[in-house]
Amino acid sequence: MKGKKKIVIIAVVLIVIAIIVVANLKKDSRKKVPVEVGEVKRGRIVQKVNASGYLVPVTEVKISANVSAKIMKITVEEGDTVKKGQLLVELDSAQYKAAYERALSSLESSKANRKKVISDLNRVKTLYEKKLASKAELEAAIAQAELAESNVVQAEAMVKQAYDDLSKTRIVSPIDGIVTDVRKEVGEIALGSVFQADVIMVVADLSKMKAKVEVDETDVVNIVEGDTATIEIDAIPDKIFKGKVIEIAHSANIRNLGTQEQVTDFDVEIMLTDSDPRLRPGMSLTADIVTDVSDSALIVPIQCVTARTSPDLQKANKNQPQEIVFVVKYPGELPDTSKYKSYGVPVALARPVKIGLSSDTHFEIVEGLKEGELVVTGSYKAISKELEDGSPVKIVNKPEKEAGK
Repeated sequence: MKGKKKIVIIAVVLIVIAIIVVANLKKDSRKKVPVEVGEVKRGRIVQKVNASGYLVPVTEVKISANVSAKIMKITVEEGDTVKKGQLLVELDSAQYKAAYERALSSLESSKANRKKVISDLNRVKTLYEKKLASKAELEAAIAQAELAESNVVQAEAMVKQAYDDLSKTRIVSPIDGIVTDVRKEVGEIALGSVFQADVIMVVADLSKMKAKVEVDETDVVNIVEGDTATIEIDAIPDKIFKGKVIEIAHSANIRNLGTQEQVTDFDVEIMLTDSDPRLRPGMSLTADIVTDVSDSALIVPIQCVTARTSPDLQKANKNQPQEIVFVVKYPGELPDTSKYKSYGVPVALARPVKIGLSSDTHFEIVEGLKEGELVVTGSYKAISKELEDGSPVKIVNKPEKEAGK
């Protein structure tokens, strides 16, 4: 009997050992995904909108003629500095001088005629008072005097107009600045038109410049006038310029309308608060416009967040991708009721999150995570493809927090 009892005990022990071995084999057989982890922290996050564009002067004047004539002289070249009132262009003034002289002559004739008519009127008045002239003769003399006065006024207006036209044959700079473009040559005809300017040259004040950038329609809604910006100019890589948003277009620039490549952008103008003699109109640039800042946001590296469609994640519409972060929990942190506790190793739990601000490197998490929790930060392959809710993980870096070990 003792022998049989001993055999039974040995058999029970062997069975227990077998169960333990099988359990360990099953546990060890679970594939552990190698991951890097980091701690959820609070920190400063700056949300920016990136856009590209070019430099334009704040003040730029297109110089054109107000009268039509041949260009006789251009006194400046591209790149010259000019002062307000400085002569830029001389037009052929011969016909305008002749017109002015004719107007002066006509004025003198009108004045002489007025003088004669007034003398005649005074003579008729005297005769009328002596009853030697009729009332009709007096009224006719008065009418002639009024007509003569009207002719003088008209002649004076013609002199003024002729002088104005003559003065327009000398074109001067309306501002202090630099000649940035000369489009006409001596001998060409400058067309004076109020409907379509025939530009002779361009003068710009380069001491005040602004950046003109195109912002995507999804980003422009986050920008307001007064937002600060940093500007990098391709031709001046050794300096970062600062600026402020001064204007946001209300109408869009639409390219490839009605196609899959349709692009909708809005022009945004940024006033540069720095000056530099190297700045030139048309220089290419990239601007980072600061749209929001939080000094104590709950942040995670941008690569932590991925989008998944999973029936295991609680969401009203499970067919829509949901933004999640994989939170790492050690066995000691899991509740006794968790099905993952028996794994005996750290697991990655998919946690739906709500994102606030975003920067080039981090997301603000406004819902779904707590400060100090461990989250998976890498690799990209692990986060985007390999990990599932509850996946066992092998931590390959040294996190600051190793709770539950």
